[in-house]
Amino acid sequence: MDPPLASLLRDVPFLHSLVDALGSPLNVLLPEVVADNTERFLAVYRRHRLTGRVYFAHKANRSSALVRRLAACDPAAVGIDVASLGELRHALSCGFTGNRMMATGPKDREFLWLAARVGATVNLDSTDELEQLAELVRTYGLDRVDVLARLSGFESDAGHGGAGTRVLSRRSRFGTPVAETDELWAALERHQDAVVLTGLAYHLDTTGLEEKTRALERCVLAMDECRARGLTPRVVDIGGGFGVGYVAEAGEWERWTTALSEAVLGVRPSLTWRGHGYGLRNEGGTVRGAAALYPAHRPVAGPDYLDRLLSRPAPALGRPPATLLLEHLNDLYVEPGRALVDQCGLSLARVLDVRPVDDDPTRHLVRLGMNAGDVSLEEHGVLVDPVLLPRGDFRNEAADDAPVGVHLVGNLCLEADLITRRLVFLPRLPRAGDLLAFVNTAGYVMDFHAHHAQRQPVARTVAVTEEGGARRWCLDEDYWPLTHPQGVPS
Repeated sequence: MDPPLASLLRDVPFLHSLVDALGSPLNVLLPEVVADNTERFLAVYRRHRLTGRVYFAHKANRSSALVRRLAACDPAAVGIDVASLGELRHALSCGFTGNRMMATGPKDREFLWLAARVGATVNLDSTDELEQLAELVRTYGLDRVDVLARLSGFESDAGHGGAGTRVLSRRSRFGTPVAETDELWAALERHQDAVVLTGLAYHLDTTGLEEKTRALERCVLAMDECRARGLTPRVVDIGGGFGVGYVAEAGEWERWTTALSEAVLGVRPSLTWRGHGYGLRNEGGTVRGAAALYPAHRPVAGPDYLDRLLSRPAPALGRPPATLLLEHLNDLYVEPGRALVDQCGLSLARVLDVRPVDDDPTRHLVRLGMNAGDVSLEEHGVLVDPVLLPRGDFRNEAADDAPVGVHLVGNLCLEADLITRRLVFLPRLPRAGDLLAFVNTAGYVMDFHAHHAQRQPVARTVAVTEEGGARRWCLDEDYWPLTHPQGVPS
């Protein structure tokens, strides 16, 4: 936990007062942190003498406060990546202008029309999408639209990576495979009255630096191919996937994953609900499979990952990607989501009930005023130990209070409604009325899968700011970044 989030967690009475007023579950955001994270990415740009823009991947969080805070950042350096018509409309309502937006993901006609109408850059997923966009521009008399062409299926071949051919990046259902770009280039030439190719893009669903470096290098080379055909690209968009480190100590993560393997083998007690293996299984005394978990300890993540990516030599040309971008006078776009909201928030849940597990009285079920959709840890493979925030004077705890393993269950009438399938160890057994705080949930975990099943309330969200040593809060939708640095309303 970085200092802003750690300081907030120490203010236990304040957090209890928020839940008392607004209910459980409750999401709490720190809007200033997203601006600080953006500045860390831009510092990497300056370190490598690069120009371009950081686009926040809106899908990581539904918050208005975070989007409004980013809208108040330098318009030349900070934009927003919207992946639906709803996100586009939301970003416009929060203060972003069309020329600071990038439309990504699968797009229907309405999404394409509004993106083109407001002057957003359209990140093209296919040649068919280009055809549809060009038809809309002509039909409705719109200005030419800036577009990026998203590529996938990067390979090494005799021309760019040595003898033989081997695919180094997994194929994606998004983007145009590099081997099939001739049709795309021809379509871009044919529709130059409707669109302007401003650059090439990729997004690889991997943490592998080698794959991403190769893809970046291949985009730089492909830009030369485009220029030879009379097109004028100037940007390489490398997408997101910069990651977050959820666990500070590598040893903690390694010990837990080792213990999980031992539990799957049966050489130690189970660490999960009903022996769940997170993708691991026991086959004749051997652990098989792969753990379907987010790598909780990442020594290089966020802006540091971008710095490492730009610094390592590219495989074919032998020079760092930052150097290649400078040599070709290319701008750099990035689309961080999780990394940009790192340390931006937490999710609170009230303890409703505590009882022993029927077949193991040493373990307990802790039922929370929350369900698995409100904090989708399992869905995203994120392991976060909650912080126990006792109700009242926790200094008067019973002398026999001791660390205990518990299973966290939700408020739905479903056997599968588990907040986390693993056994969670807390400093003492919670009591009804205590709070559990799940830390660093702003990226995808907080509200990505929130729903109204059984008419249970979806978490409300508040934005917390600090002013003269005192904390102030407002509903997420009521936050506006209209303050002086000292926090005095302007």
